[in-house]
Amino acid sequence: MSPPLYLSLLGRQSHERSTNISDSDSEEEPKLPLNQLYPYIRCALCCGFFIDATTITECLHTFCKCCIVKHFFHSNRCPTCGIVVHQTQPLYNIRPDRQLQDIVYKMVPFLEKSEQVRMCNFYKERGLPVPKAVVVSPPGPVVIKRQKKENIPQSMFTIPPELDVSLLLDFVGAEEGINSYKPLERRYVRVSGEATVRHVELFIRRKMELSTTCQVDVVCGDHLLDHYQSLKDIQNSVGEEALQDGLLVLHFGLVLPSQP
Repeated sequence: MSPPLYLSLLGRQSHERSTNISDSDSEEEPKLPLNQLYPYIRCALCCGFFIDATTITECLHTFCKCCIVKHFFHSNRCPTCGIVVHQTQPLYNIRPDRQLQDIVYKMVPFLEKSEQVRMCNFYKERGLPVPKAVVVSPPGPVVIKRQKKENIPQSMFTIPPELDVSLLLDFVGAEEGINSYKPLERRYVRVSGEATVRHVELFIRRKMELSTTCQVDVVCGDHLLDHYQSLKDIQNSVGEEALQDGLLVLHFGLVLPSQP
């Protein structure tokens, strides 16, 4: 049986040890079995190592790109935590995680090369031209021509300008008896106009770490907003009165739920 694959956790020191220190005195690097890192480098949908690692921006859970795109064909919830990623277009809220993918390729030997071979075969079997980025040049190592960083899009999908809304979330205070919450550090948010007030509330709850017993009331101008209202509809109905330097201003406060 072949020995287990181990991952070195600490890099080697950049300087050489003094010659008067014997090899037996040098400290061994801690090792960790690769299978203990599986929860962090494997996709929860296909149970394989990440390929084109893609992260949901709402909850930061990561999956293979093809896995999460297929999942969103029939559901708008995260497969791991169940949060609603987007009411109508969940693909707006996913981003490629290239740093994580590079880590996976370095941790798992031959994964990158085998993936390139598989992609090459996919195009050849269908009579399609093989993209230069996935060409394998045997017998030498795999050569991957990467795009320059500035040419790589920041997201897989572009939000149409007419659905793009910039928010200013203004915290007006909490009702007496509500003391356990964090300050909202991110007051300026850019989202799709199809997002609803409910999405804004969930964002506030997560960032301020609010208790479920606390209620979030969101107000625009003089109007108390309902959960089902979309930001695009709010902006169109309230008009210029709700805008401040092009930002849709939403005031919110923390209140205790009314007693039945």
